[in-house]
This record gives sequence, structure tokens and C-alpha cells, in this order.
Amino acid sequence: MSLENAKVAIVIPLYNEEKVIQGVLEELQSLYPSYYIVVVDDCSSDKSYEKASLKGIYMLKHIINLGQGAALQTGLEYALTLGCDYAVTFDSDGQHNPYDIAPFVEALENNEADIVLGSRFLGKTKNMPIRKRYLLQASRIFTWLTTGLWLTDSHNGFRAIHISKYPNFKITQNRMAHASEIISIIKSLDMKYIEKPCEIRYTEYTIEKGQSMWNSINIILDYFTGSIMK
Repeated sequence: MSLENAKVAIVIPLYNEEKVIQGVLEELQSLYPSYYIVVVDDCSSDKSYEKASLKGIYMLKHIINLGQGAALQTGLEYALTLGCDYAVTFDSDGQHNPYDIAPFVEALENNEADIVLGSRFLGKTKNMPIRKRYLLQASRIFTWLTTGLWLTDSHNGFRAIHISKYPNFKITQNRMAHASEIISIIKSLDMKYIEKPCEIRYTEYTIEKGQSMWNSINIILDYFTGSIMK
């Protein structure tokens, strides 16, 4: 299969991003006109759904708020129904750089990996709050202790997955603990993985919406609770 024939979906979980989502989608459409763009609105309370409903966008909507993990799983499942080979998970807040998508997809196409994980610490990251840096380093240790995988960036929402090869790649953690669960899935499915540099664009807007320390603790508790309940 050549890259020209491969079907790629960009899967975007969306929740209350009415200020930025239209610009994010327009940039993606201009750079990747042949890719499917699948947006899963997780019951936004603002006008995110309307702003994202552009021509050519595949729009899905949760009728109740389930969380980012659930939105990603809905999008991945839909990408499979579209016959996609690869899926790129991409945030809706404008933090990710669309130009990073192409090398991630190429890595899958060249059989370098079954999943490509974005790393802000290998790439360009500006204006990262010190507290955020400490939290991310702590999450690396947590991921290593729970999965045995030592990564440079374990909680990055930018990744590319060979979904047609791994249709059993299933996210069950509905909320933010899905990021830790994905690392566990990589190990349990024995997926070949690599990390590649990606840019995270920290702006006043994204910093204001970022995770607090308490939310980060809740993510860890959610992950352990969800794992025990399986």
C-alpha cells in the first residue's frame, strides 16, 4: 500500500472550544485535503458543534458528556467504518502543529512502528509553564512504574495509530486517564512504538484551560480505579 492509497483519519475530540475550533479545522483541511477529519463533540455547552460543522468534516456528537477518552474511542471506531488504515489523534484547542502529521503518518507507512507517539520534549515547545513541566515529568515516572515503558512524554494527545492492523485497540478509560491506558494498550498488544518530536504551542488561551494539579491527581486515581474495575 502506498501512502497515496492509504486512508487516513484525523480524529479530534471536541469540548467547549468555540473560540478556536474553526481555525484548527480550516488549517487541517488546507494541508490534508485527502484525509478524513472526524470530530467528536463531547456534548459541548457552547457553540463548538456549530463552529466545527464545516463542509467536508465528519461530525459526531455525544448526547451526554463522557470525556476525552470516550470521544477518542468513538472517533477511532468511526474511522474504521470509513475504511481508514491510520488514525491521527489531534487536540481541538490549537496546541498541536498540523505540519507534524505528515511525518507521523509516513512512519506508519514505512513500517517503522504500529503507533507513533508525539513528544514535546523532543520537539519545539515554547512557553511551557514550569508546573506543567514538573507534572509531565512525574507522569513519565508513573507510566514507567505502571507499564514498564520509559517515554520522554507520556501524556501527549498527538499520536498516529495503525488502526486497521489493530482493530482491537480499544480505549475504555472515558476521561483523561485514557492517556495512561493507551501506554498499557501498547504493551498488552505488543505494538511496535516510536516517539517522534512534535510542537506544542502554549498560548494564554491553552494555558488557562490546562490541567490543574488536583485534576492531575484525579487522573491517576481514575486510571487505577478503572484498571481495578476491569
